Amino acid sequence: MTRSPQKPTASELEILRVLWVRGPSTVREVHDALSEKKNLGYTTVLKLLQIMTTKGIVRRNETQRAHIYEAELPAEQTKRQLAGDMLQRVFEGSASQLMMHALAGKRATREEIEEIRRLLDEYERKSR
Repeated sequence: MTRSPQKPTASELEILRVLWVRGPSTVREVHDALSEKKNLGYTTVLKLLQIMTTKGIVRRNETQRAHIYEAELPAEQTKRQLAGDMLQRVFEGSASQLMMHALAGKRATREEIEEIRRLLDEYERKSR
């Protein structure tokens, strides 16, 4: 029985975003990408990647001299799991409460609202 990876922390999510955009990357490549926005030490990134490997969030390819790391799950699957977890823990399973709070907290663009409408229409069509 395979267990799903543990939920990533905020710092781990930053690393995952790099891996999702860049694809499989070395510690140096991840460090360089993160350094554009924030001052992180190379050894900090290395340690986080080692922890993420242990947690099952990333996998490490050790066939080359510089180890290559890649996200265990695609971005959409990870985001769906995190959203589902938050939906249950914070909003007691109420999708409408989640949406109302999300929209009240940040002004949505016209494109985002159109996308939400499209998704709701698609959801209604599938549930008939």
